[in-house]
Amino acid sequence: MPLTMTDVDRFEAARPRLEAIAYRMLGSAGEAEDLVQETYLRWQGADVERIEVPEAWLTKVLTNLCLNQLASARARRETYVGQWLPEPLLEGDPMLGPADTAEQRESVSYAVLTLMERLSPNERAVYVLKEAFAYGHREIAEILEISEAASQQTFSRARKRLAEEKAGKTRTEIDKAAAKRIVEEFLVAATSGRTEPLVKLLTSDAIAIGDGGGKVPAKATPFEGALAVATFLRGMFKPADSKRRLLGGAPQAYATAANGSPALVIVVEGRVFGVMCLERTEEGIVAVRSQVNPDKLERVTEAWAASEHGEPLVLEAW
Repeated sequence: MPLTMTDVDRFEAARPRLEAIAYRMLGSAGEAEDLVQETYLRWQGADVERIEVPEAWLTKVLTNLCLNQLASARARRETYVGQWLPEPLLEGDPMLGPADTAEQRESVSYAVLTLMERLSPNERAVYVLKEAFAYGHREIAEILEISEAASQQTFSRARKRLAEEKAGKTRTEIDKAAAKRIVEEFLVAATSGRTEPLVKLLTSDAIAIGDGGGKVPAKATPFEGALAVATFLRGMFKPADSKRRLLGGAPQAYATAANGSPALVIVVEGRVFGVMCLERTEEGIVAVRSQVNPDKLERVTEAWAASEHGEPLVLEAW
């Protein structure tokens, strides 16, 4: 039977939550939108009147689509050029989902989305549904068609693996004003032409990772250690004609937040060229993750064009 307007409205009311689940599961806004639309097509073809709990049905369909996508994504990662990083989302994007608790905010941080790539698809699904959306293990067991005990064990294993990967480093939660200050301080150090100011901002074991997807130059392996990262960043922010040609013009830099972390957004002629997310702990900046793959910046560019973002920060000599 064709969907009634009530059925369509019911799905549209669920869409933001479904997109937020899919984004956390996949680390890709584009893929999240595609799978939520596929879920709608399944809803359209179902006997809706016989579905007792639409929210549970939709979540189950979406989750299984995401699990299939994650399985194929693992194969694609093997041929991906360079480092793979998630799509960043700017502050206020509804796809970031619930942010009422520290656990919810942590689960969508750029650092955790990156680390979740090391979990199995089932571990990732259980972690996202439990930690970010407060599903009970009984509900998760029904969605994944596993036992309640298996759901509990999978969640425990996922949390343990993520804790080990974070190695005790606790991300500092910040507000918008603090994020802006951190980015401004970072940019001043990065454009100083010296490594010392940057080294002071970084932890001794800091890393720098870039994702160009083979379309924008990015080192295939991370830079590790404060001095190596500082040296790399000093060179990155040093003006040069070759860089202006690569960028397609003179860049503008803005301080904002992405996925709950301080972020430096580089914009060229109204297009977001890159988003640099700074992971900060009490000891300093522990990771600099830069997304410059244009395929992963489409949503950010659209959001940027539709928002107010204040005056750019000064990039000397550019």
